[in-house]
Amino acid sequence: MSEEVASSTRGGGAGSSPGGHRRRGGFDFGAARARFFGVLATVVRWVCTLAAALSAAHVVFTLGGANPDNALTRFVAEWARAVAFGFQDLFLKPAEPELEVLLNYGAAALFWLFVSGASVRILHALGGRSG
Repeated sequence: MSEEVASSTRGGGAGSSPGGHRRRGGFDFGAARARFFGVLATVVRWVCTLAAALSAAHVVFTLGGANPDNALTRFVAEWARAVAFGFQDLFLKPAEPELEVLLNYGAAALFWLFVSGASVRILHALGGRSG
């Protein structure tokens, strides 16, 4: 009986390697890289989509005649200006201010959607995944 216990503790048990130590699988750098770039692509997509949504909401509030003194309208307008970069005055000032907002902030929203799509494709390619 003592021989059975001794042989099972010396590495003779099922699933163990010689020397009594369990082998662990190696670290899969390819999977870690794909996961990192996948998470980064998700974050980039959310940030760009949020920027596009803020620009689009500013257009909707302006065209809808929202109260400019309202806290939500001010919040959206300030953040839309922050993410519009050079688009605030991209087009010459048309006769109607609503048209100016539509053209400039609409272009900013489209820009952010384009940046989102292009960035995500590049990040997925870097991660070794199509998508």
